[in-house]
Amino acid sequence: MSQKNETLTLFLAAIITIGLIFGGLWFFMERWAQLNKLNTNQSVNNNSKDVIPVPNSPETSNRKCEVSNLPQGTFNYGGSTTWAPIRKDVDSVLQSLCPEFRLRYTQPINEKPGSGTGIKMLIANQLAFSQSSRPVKAEENTEAQQKGFSLKEIPVAIDGIAIAVNHNLNIPGLTVTQLKEIYTGKITNWQQIGGPNLPITVYSRSKEAGGTVEFFVENVLNKEEFSLKINYIDTTTEALRKLAITPGGIYYGSAPEIVPQCMIKSLSIGRTNDKFVAPYQQPFIPVSECPNKRNKLNSQAFLSGEYPITRNLFVIVKQNNQTDQQAGEGYANWLLTSQGQQLIEKAGFVRIK
Repeated sequence: MSQKNETLTLFLAAIITIGLIFGGLWFFMERWAQLNKLNTNQSVNNNSKDVIPVPNSPETSNRKCEVSNLPQGTFNYGGSTTWAPIRKDVDSVLQSLCPEFRLRYTQPINEKPGSGTGIKMLIANQLAFSQSSRPVKAEENTEAQQKGFSLKEIPVAIDGIAIAVNHNLNIPGLTVTQLKEIYTGKITNWQQIGGPNLPITVYSRSKEAGGTVEFFVENVLNKEEFSLKINYIDTTTEALRKLAITPGGIYYGSAPEIVPQCMIKSLSIGRTNDKFVAPYQQPFIPVSECPNKRNKLNSQAFLSGEYPITRNLFVIVKQNNQTDQQAGEGYANWLLTSQGQQLIEKAGFVRIK
């Protein structure tokens, strides 16, 4: 073989060898990229099951939403202002667990929101179900029956009525009878019940405001009329601000709204004057330590009935064998689950089971 041919052969062999090397590298790099992409996708898919579920997918619904017979759709609900913490902190969890069961809070157009207004809207078919801080009245059920259905009340939580006064008022507590006589105008000075010589300034929301006032009139005043000297206010927030600057002031409201507040103090209440029961857990946390520490509900006394002014919170459901009934019963049943009761307690109320 001539030197020229040998050189050409070596050159071609080198070219082929280099080509095979680069071709092999390219093949392995492509294969590695494909495998890496596949593993990444599998990892994302696996992690997504635990971290970012696909909304409304059958797998997600079956795994997370465990409320039996919960219908799909958007359902109007509303009613008691006492329920506001539950709507905020409890219902939002249900919405995330069961996104196909959508709740829409609906306020009345020309009236103030409240238990009575919610029941009225329920009877008028403006709500699928309502939330109430008092039981259904006989006349409300009669009106519903005229529309072709009855009303069912399902208790889901326990609340108490707490009595708020100015922080500087020095009085050990009140009996239920004394409280009644203050609000009906028979007791007008704290001196009459062992306190300082100080006129009593009485605050309340109006009777039209909702279930808390109706419950108070029914169960504390025994259906007697308010004193003509009552100072009516629109909200609990407004009342507490007035109490903070009114040494002789008094107000009542839902215990979760009263007990933790820093600007006022809640009074102990008794059926007799020899046994007052505090609506808060002992020891009382003074204003100097609030808000770093706050008073907490005396849940045990509410649950046992030792605290004398307690009530149930109800879901009011139409008995019409339609989707609204299914929605109301499903909602109430979820609130009565272990998770629902735990969230209700976290929202400041007392679990009923």
